[in-house]
Amino acid sequence: MSKNPTIHISNTVEGSHEVNLYLGLGTNLLDKKKNIELALELISQEIGKIVKKSSIYKSKAFGFESENEFFNLAILVQTDLDTYEVLKRIESIEKTLGRGQKSVKKAYQDRIIDIDILYYNDIVLDDEKLKIPHPEIKNRVFVLEPMFEIAKKLLDPREKKTIEELLKALSD
Repeated sequence: MSKNPTIHISNTVEGSHEVNLYLGLGTNLLDKKKNIELALELISQEIGKIVKKSSIYKSKAFGFESENEFFNLAILVQTDLDTYEVLKRIESIEKTLGRGQKSVKKAYQDRIIDIDILYYNDIVLDDEKLKIPHPEIKNRVFVLEPMFEIAKKLLDPREKKTIEELLKALSD
């Protein structure tokens, strides 16, 4: 039996349809810059307007061994889609770009593209299909560094710390 989702929403503007959606993108196969460019183009077409984009950060594989260096970045998208529609479209974009099956039970592998929902306004959602904020943000410098560039004062609604504080805690 599936557990009931935990949802917390605050600071939403009544009547407002667009939300701030932060996405993390990563790639470590083939033409990494092209993978990112194509993903950004499809996100713009399918999900919403990209209003901020970090630089590309390079990192080693995290959670598995690989000779392939990762390119990572974070973006802020304004969207009027709900969380599950965003997830559905992200999965479609990943599949279109050649992504195989998502990681299962943290068995990570090389990938053409990986797109994660990091934040959706200040919602906290925790169910079997989707967790927002992404539960591993506080442990991943390759997510926090690009997020710091575009939203260092953003408050993580689960951790009750800003991106700046989360990054500092990770580097201490």
